[in-house]
Amino acid sequence: MPHLVVLYTGNLDAVVDMPALCRELADAMLAVRDEDSKPVFPTGGTRVLAYPAPHFAVSDGGAAGRAAGAGKTGVATGDPGEYGFMYLNLRMGRGRSDATQKRAGSALLDCARTRLDQVMATRHIGLTVQVDVGPEVFDAKHSTLHPLFNKT
Repeated sequence: MPHLVVLYTGNLDAVVDMPALCRELADAMLAVRDEDSKPVFPTGGTRVLAYPAPHFAVSDGGAAGRAAGAGKTGVATGDPGEYGFMYLNLRMGRGRSDATQKRAGSALLDCARTRLDQVMATRHIGLTVQVDVGPEVFDAKHSTLHPLFNKT
């Protein structure tokens, strides 16, 4: 049930290869191991879904970024003044240690930063990664994906 949902301001579509980022994030999830070096997430259950927000308002709309100018904030010339934001929310089932949950979150943050740091050098973008684990009220699954990876 490891679902990673990426919510982001639609203006990032012009500067971030979202399909590539989704694949990279899924691969990062599949590479996470627990304390016994076992995969944390099942291959057939790993999903990354990205949703752009076509309408958004972030902070002051870019006024502070434009006023700060190049060099003062570390953001290079060419910043259009419109902020971007990306929120990664990983929902994982119970039973994994705190260390494993943090390892998963760090892996996702590192992966996202690898793709976004270059863009963040020229634009003001916020990035948040959150890992949620909680009790399910109802949890049913039906899939033809899992049998592809559960062969013995």
